[in-house]
Amino acid sequence: MILDREKDASANYGKLRQFVAAVIVNLLAVSYGLTCGWPSPLIPQLRRSDTPVGDSPITEDGASWIGALLCLGGLSMAPFSGSLVERFGHKRFGYAACLPMLVSWLVAIFATSHACLFVSRFLGGMGGAMCIFLVPSYVSEISSEEIRGALGSLLVFAINIGILLAFATGPFMPYKAFGVFSMAFPLVFMLTFYFMPETPVYLVRKRRIDEAGRSLMFLKGNNKVLVDQELSRLQTQITDSEHPDAKVRFLDLFRDRATFKGMIIAFGLLGGQQLCGIFAMISYAETIFKMSGSSLSPDHAAIIIGAIQVFGSYLSTVLMERAGRRLLVLVSCGGMSVCHFTVSAFCYLQKSEQDVSAISWLPVTALSFYMIAYCLGMGPAPFVVASEIFRVNFASYANTLCMIFLWIMAFLVIKTFGPLMGVIGIENCFVLLGIFCAGSFAFSYVMMPETKGRKREDIVEELAGNAGGLRACYDEMTYVKDKNVSGKDFIAAEQV
Repeated sequence: MILDREKDASANYGKLRQFVAAVIVNLLAVSYGLTCGWPSPLIPQLRRSDTPVGDSPITEDGASWIGALLCLGGLSMAPFSGSLVERFGHKRFGYAACLPMLVSWLVAIFATSHACLFVSRFLGGMGGAMCIFLVPSYVSEISSEEIRGALGSLLVFAINIGILLAFATGPFMPYKAFGVFSMAFPLVFMLTFYFMPETPVYLVRKRRIDEAGRSLMFLKGNNKVLVDQELSRLQTQITDSEHPDAKVRFLDLFRDRATFKGMIIAFGLLGGQQLCGIFAMISYAETIFKMSGSSLSPDHAAIIIGAIQVFGSYLSTVLMERAGRRLLVLVSCGGMSVCHFTVSAFCYLQKSEQDVSAISWLPVTALSFYMIAYCLGMGPAPFVVASEIFRVNFASYANTLCMIFLWIMAFLVIKTFGPLMGVIGIENCFVLLGIFCAGSFAFSYVMMPETKGRKREDIVEELAGNAGGLRACYDEMTYVKDKNVSGKDFIAAEQV
């Protein structure tokens, strides 16, 4: 009993260290959230005659490029992220991600024209792409199965904290002071990430076994038994992969059944995430509130929405390992669809000159529930699932394609939402977004597996149409039970 309690204590201590490492790497996500939320308070300032940048107010087309260039910057970096991580590791890649983020804010601080802002946004997108690739991969590879989903959901939680900070401080801080404030987060990340380990999965793949052992000692709370078990499992997993050191070719991703199906699932979830309209909502938050007839000032409405996003992300972190990924995604898609149709109905009534004073609260309420629904499932779950469903030797390259697809979709949405809203009206835009959310619900119901608390090998076996992984786990536990081994050995068998 004493030995069991010691094992539990060391395991919990290890999970605490995993949590700390996940929080530190997500400082990059907070920085990227500031970049995402920046246009909402900035664009109204740039449209004024006394604009803080340039000699004349920015045009509508220029304002749309403020958001779109973030996506183009991300798209320019996405093809190289996987190969850079494979070559240099997560830690060096993380340090490199700080460079475009810091330069982005420096260019914005000293901007003298709108062209400088465009360059700043492009660099911010490059840093954002590196962040979004790094964080899910790093967190997935350092986390125990029991908390992997919760820690993975911190990505969107951290981004939303950054967005809230931008909404809450951007309208009230001097332009240059906001840039200096935003630079603090990548700088703090660089100082603290130095003390975090490289992922053991990467180190084992590179045959740096001693370093992998030291990394696991940190992540497993210095429990030698757990470290030896996990190290043995990782070595077996890498050895069993076909040609783990060989270069993975593009066509190999489509020849492997599990990887191909995993890419369909990841593409569907990430595409649904963008088509539900969240990127456009964030970039045009103040404009949308003004057009939908909200009685709140745009600044205060945006702050409220940002706070609700953080609350929704907190719920997701709490529920990800309890309710599971699949259920949260289904609830999220269904809830967002209802909210879009509700706001659309309000806008139709307003456009037809009906008296809507009695329900003037409806747009803000519906959009608030939309933000909670998004952050509950479709915000974090696509990143969490995409980091769990690929074979170890294919993961970096498959996720690279997923990130390229993500940034293409984000660019198309952010660049077309404003003009589309002017052509078909905001009410029809909400109808279209509601239909997209309903489509994502149907796709997730049919295609998405539950990955909660499962090892990567078992998930891949299911996608390959082979129950061997689950069968092996059952056989192992049956063997342990039949042999009537001690409690200590039973715990060891569970870990394997």
